[in-house]
Amino acid sequence: MQVESTGGRRSDPERVRRRFGLAVVRGSSMRPTLRPGDRLLVRYGAHVRPGRVVVARFPDGTVVVKRVAERRSAGWWLRGDNPDVGVDSRHRGAIPASDVLGVVLVRIWPRPRPL
Repeated sequence: MQVESTGGRRSDPERVRRRFGLAVVRGSSMRPTLRPGDRLLVRYGAHVRPGRVVVARFPDGTVVVKRVAERRSAGWWLRGDNPDVGVDSRHRGAIPASDVLGVVLVRIWPRPRPL
């Protein structure tokens, strides 16, 4: 599931880590939890732990929303909630902690709810 990030500045990583931002969901790999068009509030630099939904950058530069499955020696293992759709760590491997950009706190639209 790709996202369209609407918050943070790439030129200043430390500032991004202290900010909140918005992301727009594209794709169906996180259904039924998230759907295309959902708007998410993201806390950049927040504490990552298994079970949380995060915004991460894959090695090819694609920014995605995935669920953290577990910590491995090479990084975080990320999975989509809809295993039949999309790309996740089964295809890309573990994602380095530095490429997990933020934790999704809440879906703010269309119906607000915590994740």
